[in-house]
Amino acid sequence: MTGRTQQMTTWTVGQVADLFGVTVRTLHHYDEIGLLVPSGRSRAGYRLYTDGDLERLQQVVVYRRLELPLEQIATLLDSGEDAAEHLRRQRATVMSRLDELHELVAAIDRALEREMTNQPATPEDLKELFGDGFQDEYQQEAQERWGETDAWKQSASRTKRYTKGDWEQVKAEMDAVNAAFVAALDSGQPATSEAAMDAAEQHRRHIHDRFYDLSHDFHRGLADMYVADPRFTKTYEDLAPGLAAYVHDAIHANADRHATAD
Repeated sequence: MTGRTQQMTTWTVGQVADLFGVTVRTLHHYDEIGLLVPSGRSRAGYRLYTDGDLERLQQVVVYRRLELPLEQIATLLDSGEDAAEHLRRQRATVMSRLDELHELVAAIDRALEREMTNQPATPEDLKELFGDGFQDEYQQEAQERWGETDAWKQSASRTKRYTKGDWEQVKAEMDAVNAAFVAALDSGQPATSEAAMDAAEQHRRHIHDRFYDLSHDFHRGLADMYVADPRFTKTYEDLAPGLAAYVHDAIHANADRHATAD
């Protein structure tokens, strides 16, 4: 030792967020659940990240891009494996995704052929496109619960002619709505903000234009179902923690906004 203490390089939460392209809110969440706890704190109590923390975050970011759940990522990172073993696993996962993408391209090619003849999408087409989001038992339950309603009949009348290409557009629109909700949530804006309410209105218009006439009051009822039914809640929570309640509150705020305007 020379008597001089070697100073460790540290980064603030804002610097780390910029470096890795994640939000500060995401880093705070990782800290809260123990996935990535910063090694230090400033005198003012602010988070400080070390080189070791950044190495762990790099693994987290890669695994998240591979769509692994946060709980599984934590288990993998705490298993004691070295970086080389993590990279091998990540490479194997990417290679398996390449096979899936090749299959998806083939499915799209088949859809294009059907699109040329304007054939309506089959249940198999929908499962191919939406995956676990399209399940026969959900469809059957929905028909039993709402099959006699005007909304169900209107939706059935519209969608029975939808081709695979139509459903691809529907999914793209739905993904855009969800992305708008997540962006508003991640940026720290409240559910009553313009961004959140605009996303809620985009959500309402998507259903109104694609499926059935949807008033703002009717929209409130859907929002209540999103937090009452665990299956709907999980769909949003898989996108971002706390998103189900955020969407619910944003829809109610948007309905209030339009009631005031009216």
